[in-house]
Amino acid sequence: MMKRILLFILTNLLVMLTIGIILSVFGVGSYLNESGSVNLMSLLIFSAIVGFTGAFISLAMSRIMAKWMMRVRVLKPEANLSHGERQLVEMVHRLSRSAGLMHMPQVGIYESHEVNAFATGPSKKRSLVAVSTGLLQEMDADAVEGIVAHEVAHIVNGDMVTMTLLQGVVNTFVVFLSRLAAWAVARLVKEELAWIVHLIAVIVFQIAFSILGSMVVLAFSRYREFHADAGGAHLAGKDKMIHALRGLQRHTDRMRDSQQTAISTLQISGKKRSALFSTHPDLEDRIRRLQAS
Repeated sequence: MMKRILLFILTNLLVMLTIGIILSVFGVGSYLNESGSVNLMSLLIFSAIVGFTGAFISLAMSRIMAKWMMRVRVLKPEANLSHGERQLVEMVHRLSRSAGLMHMPQVGIYESHEVNAFATGPSKKRSLVAVSTGLLQEMDADAVEGIVAHEVAHIVNGDMVTMTLLQGVVNTFVVFLSRLAAWAVARLVKEELAWIVHLIAVIVFQIAFSILGSMVVLAFSRYREFHADAGGAHLAGKDKMIHALRGLQRHTDRMRDSQQTAISTLQISGKKRSALFSTHPDLEDRIRRLQAS
């Protein structure tokens, strides 16, 4: 249920795998010398091209993928909106203007009982803030404003772009190490089987190293959540931001008690998850840090 971050990571992995396999099959960017040894510089260049291409394609697709996966209904200001929908659009635009954004984010709603919201998009000019129907039904106006301000802060801080650059670096090491390991494994089998063993090993090692690399990206995500909380407190007010987090915490506790799953865009999870694979810090830690600021 780790929607925004894991959607980006999964898209990135699939794109990177596809690019890498296509280039390998057609022999583009070969990093093996005639003797069969690895040319480390050629492999590093190849890895950087595949790694950063995968990350930037994922970024470019982020808003489109989010709309498709979450079935987001975009609220156009000029459309015939309900009173609540128009209030949401005006809230997002007001907070965005206060944050200094020159281009207003798209605003959307998607059907879900989960109390959730997310921001995504390839740039500040092409961003999206979407909220669930569950959020609008469960939370009062102050809590909704705090959560929306948090998401606007993500856009202002450029977190998706920064994450893309980090993902590109991680991808580079993933591609480099997976092919180096695959080359070593392929040397252990007969020459006529080496190419197929190498191809399979590349896929296996790339998936394995990508899972390890995702820990770095998720650690960055947890770090940036504190900054988005601070940004949300600046835009909506500290009291509203803390009120929003406490509301999310109460909702989480209710969902956990009823053994149902919830969401994680603002660290909401019905099940206890290893800290290494969490996109967000613990809510209590976030509340304490805001109170101390």
